[in-house]
Amino acid sequence: MTDQAVDTSIPAGPARTAGAEQPSDVDTVQFFGRERELRSLQEDIERAGLDTLAGRKAPRARVLLIAGRPGSGRSALAAELARGLAEPGDYPDGVFRVALTDSGGERVPAERTARRLLDQLSVAAPPGAGEDELSELVREAFAARRAVILLDDAVDAGQVDPLLPDNPDCLVVATATGPLTGIPDVRPCTIGGLDAASAVSLLARTIGRVRITVDPRAAETLTEECGGQPAALILVAGWLASRPGASVADVTKQLSEQPEGSEQPSGTRPLARAFRLVHDSLPPAAASLLRMLALAPAGLADAHTASALAGCSVPEAATTLDDFVRLGLLRTTADPEQYELPGCLAPLVRAMLEEVERPAEIQLALARMLERTVRRLQACRAVTDPEDSPARRRLAGLPRSLRFADPESAAAWLRVREPALVASARLAVRDGGLDTLARRLVAALVRALAVHRGTEDAAPVLYGLHGLVLDVAERRDLPREKAAALLNLADLDARTGRTREALARYRAALDAGRAANDLYATGRAMESAGGAYAELGDFSRASDWYGRALAQRLGQGERADEARLYGRLGAVHTYAGRYGEALRNWRASAAGHRRLGDLPAQARALSEAARVQEYAGRPQESLHTCREAVDLARRAGDVRLQAALELRLADTLDRLGDPAAARLHRATADRLLGEDGAACEIRSTSLES
Repeated sequence: MTDQAVDTSIPAGPARTAGAEQPSDVDTVQFFGRERELRSLQEDIERAGLDTLAGRKAPRARVLLIAGRPGSGRSALAAELARGLAEPGDYPDGVFRVALTDSGGERVPAERTARRLLDQLSVAAPPGAGEDELSELVREAFAARRAVILLDDAVDAGQVDPLLPDNPDCLVVATATGPLTGIPDVRPCTIGGLDAASAVSLLARTIGRVRITVDPRAAETLTEECGGQPAALILVAGWLASRPGASVADVTKQLSEQPEGSEQPSGTRPLARAFRLVHDSLPPAAASLLRMLALAPAGLADAHTASALAGCSVPEAATTLDDFVRLGLLRTTADPEQYELPGCLAPLVRAMLEEVERPAEIQLALARMLERTVRRLQACRAVTDPEDSPARRRLAGLPRSLRFADPESAAAWLRVREPALVASARLAVRDGGLDTLARRLVAALVRALAVHRGTEDAAPVLYGLHGLVLDVAERRDLPREKAAALLNLADLDARTGRTREALARYRAALDAGRAANDLYATGRAMESAGGAYAELGDFSRASDWYGRALAQRLGQGERADEARLYGRLGAVHTYAGRYGEALRNWRASAAGHRRLGDLPAQARALSEAARVQEYAGRPQESLHTCREAVDLARRAGDVRLQAALELRLADTLDRLGDPAAARLHRATADRLLGEDGAACEIRSTSLES
């Protein structure tokens, strides 16, 4: 939950490079006051740490803490400090900024924070990796860098400590409400309100100097009423700017008449009173939209989100959002069509929502927003389909504002909106009352990511989405969905080397599939469990699980699956040295592919059978079987496969003591592929997922 950024500019120079995340307050170009605090922070950087004084080299990055209440401008001060450090090249690898509290006021899990840093560093993180693994990747990534890491709105030291690089050339700047007890040698800088001159300058930037000059004493009184808090001053200045006929004395009087809010801490009351003043002055429709923005995922909203929340048209919502920016209620982001609710205002907006709106209206607004998101995601995926496809025909029936002109614009929208879309999915699942919508939203997001980014690139995001599906399935007791989510998660675990974790999930998926009487899920789970055991080198259990899967496929008459599973059994028996069993299964696999008319697959199965015969000390039989495979590949017209089999045949002839025949077969392979070609190696496909 970051402060309202009122006095920062975009970090320039190196901060714009090296993948550094840019602050969202891109339209703010001035910084007011805080000269003393900036000097103090700069001196802390230059001052020797406790380790240096003790004669030891500092083992970790130095940590500077800027402590202050939300709305005090602590985030803005941190950004200004980082910009000043990056511009002269003191930290040439840039500034990397992440928020440690989300828009709802909840702490961001360490895994998610680490992933955001790794994304900015363009470092791939395995899907499903835990906090320790990701923290280690962060430390490794910063080990050879000289950079500033800005950790905004930390709740406690437990959020900061895992992200500290073991590199004294890096600097960590953290913002928080209070101290970070537990981090050694942290340098705190506590800030309150702006000094009177800076506060008045902040007002004048928005309303002009004339109204300040007319009544300078009233301006000073106003800054005192606002407690010198930049966020409160911005709201009041926006209110004045929208009313050219109002004087500074007018707004000061109205602000002083606002309820004190005795239930709130005294330090937060100026901002709460300024917010209520602006909220109460809005037209009813605009005030309702503002309250509904408390539901915006990750505090991010565009015209479509606002339109769905308020139940108004998209153009009307866009106009209102722009008005909110001028009033200081929202700020723009790097995407000109997306807006952000400042973190210091988020709890005030949510409190106002719960005070004014009925729960049924809130639930309806949330449902409208999620439904709009589902339709946008469906359009995002459908635009990649052929023109005459059913999906494109359905897309043509959507309102023009929901459609995308081409796949490129859809991909760009998905890339920019991904944080908000993932936050929408989490919000829908957390709500608990909209599980059907949540399942549709997650499914639509998974499909869109798979189409535009590919499953490999999007795997870390997909892992979290499958976890959300699992949460809903367990809450609603939906065994079929539970089995599907477990299979998807297990596949990602297996792909990243967490084979034992994958095996546990495959077995859980088997139980869920049986509960749902889902033959596909049970067969898939048994086959995948066999693959996991094979990866672990437990070939006896692998053959047992493959055998169970095969028995089910035989009962269902699924011939293609039968042929594949015979091959998997042949492979594990080969690895275990059970050549008789292996040969029988490979021949059964070849027979199954023959019945299906799949000549290349039949040739590969026979090639594996020839390999087993050679291992078993039966070279003549191996030679005969390999020739069968070559003939099948020739009939199939698969040149690369035929060339590879010719080379296999040549190797067998060499071992049988017939080098002349071996040379002929190698020459045939060269002729098939050309002098510069290379034949592909024949490998068993039985253990592929």
